[in-house]
Amino acid sequence: MSVVAPARQVTAPVAPGRMGQALDARAAQVYIAELSSWRDGRRAELDELDNAALQAATGSAATGDILLSMALWKAVSDRYELLLATWNSGRVAATELMRMSTLIWGRLDADTASGLSVSLPEACRLSDALLSQLRVKLGLDPSGAEITERIRQLRAQMERIREQVDLEPAGAAQQQAAIEQSRLARRLKELAEKASRGGDVAGALGPLEIDAATFERDLIVNGARRRDAAALVQRAREQRADLEAREAALHSIVEECVRVVDVAPRYAVPDTAALGPVPNTRDELENYLRRLDQVSRAMTVAQAAYAKVLHDHEELASRLEAYHAKAMATGVANVPDVAQAYQLARRALDQRPSRMTLAEQLVAVYQTYLQTTPAPRTVHQATSSESK
Repeated sequence: MSVVAPARQVTAPVAPGRMGQALDARAAQVYIAELSSWRDGRRAELDELDNAALQAATGSAATGDILLSMALWKAVSDRYELLLATWNSGRVAATELMRMSTLIWGRLDADTASGLSVSLPEACRLSDALLSQLRVKLGLDPSGAEITERIRQLRAQMERIREQVDLEPAGAAQQQAAIEQSRLARRLKELAEKASRGGDVAGALGPLEIDAATFERDLIVNGARRRDAAALVQRAREQRADLEAREAALHSIVEECVRVVDVAPRYAVPDTAALGPVPNTRDELENYLRRLDQVSRAMTVAQAAYAKVLHDHEELASRLEAYHAKAMATGVANVPDVAQAYQLARRALDQRPSRMTLAEQLVAVYQTYLQTTPAPRTVHQATSSESK
């Protein structure tokens, strides 16, 4: 098989600070420089690996990992450009340093990691792990210096894995992860000792790199999924609390509507409690959120219907009073028929519950009286007419 000498491997830089904490300006400057070197170096490595895959007989097996690696590189590169723009050649204050912290530790776009939400440091580490796998898959033959470098890279990877294991929730899963980390560390120690004695470890390094890269990737993926699940739990709890508040308010609107008008709408108010408690598994959470959305839409429809009826009643009462004000201004308000029509319409609206169909008809009758009743003549007008 033809082999391609790989470029010197780069390793993801250590990210400064943490989420919610403004960066130190000096640490931010160092990180941007290191991330720039990592970005350029990783692009060169990916280009070489892509060429190696095209030449290798089994290169098609690496296509998926190469595409994912390219997507990760693009996501990191885009985020680097945002960091560089925010850094603005060092012209930064507390606001910009806080924004840079968010750009580093916040989630990249969901589609950058095959549907997972990962931070910038995680995306870089995931890229490192994938690159190690690709080198082994493509059978890139290492030199003696590269063996030493690969062992160094594995040692750094073991430390990252140990830190990642510490982030696992306490329990059987964390214990199993710790056992696997110890097993990989022992294999690395044995290979490093053999290499120091002049032994050939090239063949054994590949499987170890694959196992370590796969294990680190799984830890990163599981951590991202846990965060996603935690975010879903929080979202479900907040949405449920919002629905409970809306439900209580909607009951008040319904009671008011039933008290004020006849006939009120007949929409049932959804019972949020019937959804049961918030679950804790991803599939159940996604289904629960869909049900919450359905309840929300049902509440919106019911609220709109009841609010419209109350608004219509209020608008009809306002219209009646506007007609009455006009009647007072034109002097026909006290004409017996007009006054009686007003009283009938006013009584229909004030009745509880108010029969809206009847009230609408009586307001229309009052409007007709107002439009067809001539204004009464004043005493002065009558005297002037008689003198003529």
